[in-house]
Amino acid sequence: MGCSNHIVTIEGIEKSNFVWFEENWIHDDALHTHRKAQLIYVEQGFQYLTVAGKMYLLPQNHVAWVPSNALHKTNSHSERIKLMTLFFDMEPGDQFFENVQIFAAPKVLREMIRYAEKWSKLTEENEHEKIFLRAIRNELPSFGSRLLHLEITLPSENRLQTVLNHLHDHYTHPIKMEDIAILSNLSLRTVERLFKKETGMTLVKYQQFLRIIKSLELLSTKELTISQIAYQVGYQSVQAFTNSFFAVMGYRPSTFIAD
Repeated sequence: MGCSNHIVTIEGIEKSNFVWFEENWIHDDALHTHRKAQLIYVEQGFQYLTVAGKMYLLPQNHVAWVPSNALHKTNSHSERIKLMTLFFDMEPGDQFFENVQIFAAPKVLREMIRYAEKWSKLTEENEHEKIFLRAIRNELPSFGSRLLHLEITLPSENRLQTVLNHLHDHYTHPIKMEDIAILSNLSLRTVERLFKKETGMTLVKYQQFLRIIKSLELLSTKELTISQIAYQVGYQSVQAFTNSFFAVMGYRPSTFIAD
């Protein structure tokens, strides 16, 4: 999946569906493809997934569907990551399976994926595994009826890279537009227009998104309270953080911790 030796192994698997589980799987950051589609489940920690010029956040207890032959890479900054990956041979058809999909894994899907761990790295055909994994795949469109849009379009405009770096380094502070203009060597009006065109977000919306991404990282560690996290990522009140979190995620941070 991430390391080159893993890719060779996966491409060499002749069986139609395949389970790969590994504790603290360390990925490289090289873009790659493979003919099998994949379902990535994060049981612990958080994962970043880059596919076709977009970066997606995959939080704990969420899954990502990556279509066949999609150019992608994965990486994580979690100290501890627990992943489960299911690989599938796919035929053209359902639109759902031809696009990247990110969604919270309902309890029944989580239990099914955990059950499939017993077939991890099994290279021989197994009829029970084949039927079970096909059932998971067939139910994904209904499991993923509530999709999350946790992606950032990576800009191709080089002049925006300095702006992005600045936002990532100072996301906890209010945006100073004059600093942004100076950094980009562009007029304020031009940088705002280019940024929206390239990323699909305003500077303020991008900062909000960054704060929620960082809060998800902190929530997944279960080491800080929601109040501590709210202030740590730059919000002036817990209510403001909760409202912002709900606007992006569709549920409240307490739900993420409880889940």
